[in-house]
Amino acid sequence: MFGYININRKELPGESAKAYQAYYCGLCRKLKQSCGTKGQMLLNYDMTFLIVLLTGLYEFGHETTEFTCPIHPTKKQTAWINEATEYAADMNVILAYHNFEDDWKDDRAYTKKAFARAFLKDYSRLCAKYPKQTATVETYMKELAKAEAAEEANIDAVAGLTGEMAGELFCWRQDEWAQELRYLGFYMGKFIYLMDAYEDLEKDKKRQAYNPFFKMECEKEGDFETFVKLLLTSMMSECAKSFERLPILLHADILRNILYSGVWSRYEYIQLKKKKQEKKKKGKQDMSNRERAIQLLDIIDEERMVYVVRILENLTGFAEIPNAETAAAIEEGDKMLECGTGQRYEGATEDFFNTLLREE
Repeated sequence: MFGYININRKELPGESAKAYQAYYCGLCRKLKQSCGTKGQMLLNYDMTFLIVLLTGLYEFGHETTEFTCPIHPTKKQTAWINEATEYAADMNVILAYHNFEDDWKDDRAYTKKAFARAFLKDYSRLCAKYPKQTATVETYMKELAKAEAAEEANIDAVAGLTGEMAGELFCWRQDEWAQELRYLGFYMGKFIYLMDAYEDLEKDKKRQAYNPFFKMECEKEGDFETFVKLLLTSMMSECAKSFERLPILLHADILRNILYSGVWSRYEYIQLKKKKQEKKKKGKQDMSNRERAIQLLDIIDEERMVYVVRILENLTGFAEIPNAETAAAIEEGDKMLECGTGQRYEGATEDFFNTLLREE
């Protein structure tokens, strides 16, 4: 459930983009310092958002370090590290550990089990350091497992579990801003859960795994996509309202970029992927019709040859022909195929071809 709280780099000014990258690199450095090289594999943009949010609210300074990154070795990189970086890195490890455990239970993926074991010692250390946060995440994982096992149909209730957990993690200190941070985290958590469920919908269908959108997709049918967009928009609307109530000036442009634009980058990617899949599926269907017409060439006599040529022109893009009438005609043509080469089925007359050509 990581990777949904991104920035829109194209819309972020140069200096702000550099600042965001410095916090991102700072998180990477802190993960390495805390858990060794393996900790760097947990790096994600979601926790970078938390760093920028807490830094902007509490106006932390930062320690600047220059280092050589193995991924970008040609130029020295800059990392900014402060109190929020340490907290976000620790929360990152806690969440990642439970994510590995959950993937192992769901998919029996041995690699995830190995990762969970690799971080067990680090997780145990953080349990002592953050008893409240670790207890919150453990309770959340149990409640979520119960909801999934019961195939909870109330999407707001099941998404609310992630929201409550995220709200507690955002609520770093018990001060005057605690309630607002909890509120922002609550709706951010719901958004992440819903986006994750939406992205995994087709995959969960194939695996026959639980997904809260299953029932809703059947009920809404054609309105499903619109409903999902409105649902996600309402979650981010509440996040944005909460953010605007906080007295944040430092890095406000970065945070607005994320809340108003960046969080939708994954949604837009999902839409593009769906369009590509639909186009590919349509291409396969067109090829299937074309192959059927080619088969007909082998079983009809010369007087029908001209019709088949016209059919092929339609099926290769000169005209759109699929509809209910066409389907009936193709079914009649299939009866011709069943008769075998050189034989003519009585019902398969010229009407079969004329029906297809009528759409020109």
